[in-house]
Amino acid sequence: MTKKVWMLIALAIVLGGFSLYLNRDWFAKDNIQIFCRSRPVRGLSRRAAPETAAVEPLLFLFNRKVALTSLKVIPVFDIETNKYPQAVWQLVSDSNSAPIKSFIYGTRIQGMHPAIKGATPDPLLPGVAYRVLVESGSQKAQHDFTPVPRTD
Repeated sequence: MTKKVWMLIALAIVLGGFSLYLNRDWFAKDNIQIFCRSRPVRGLSRRAAPETAAVEPLLFLFNRKVALTSLKVIPVFDIETNKYPQAVWQLVSDSNSAPIKSFIYGTRIQGMHPAIKGATPDPLLPGVAYRVLVESGSQKAQHDFTPVPRTD
């Protein structure tokens, strides 16, 4: 082969490598994105939204179905001031949790249980900023939210 052919092959390899570099997100896993909606949800059971709650029910949504391995809700001020912040709601999964696309604060998630046996979620306070931290295998995501006061 001539020197010209070798240069063309090298150029093709460099351009192919550059193309893969530019499109590297094709091979990456999808990030978990969390959305929060704070308003009454139709068909919500009394257990999910007790009449004594000070805030509207919170619905958390994901951009895709996610099998959670850990879920925590922590006040943001606690994260900023304490090295080991206390979670107001914490669930873990020992084996397989069912893939979910959404959940409501304080309700049961199939395949998950409280990190501390018998623990129940603390009521959220209106106007206080909270952070939800989720893990699904090696992927992690977080979202800050502020509950709004109940209007009814």
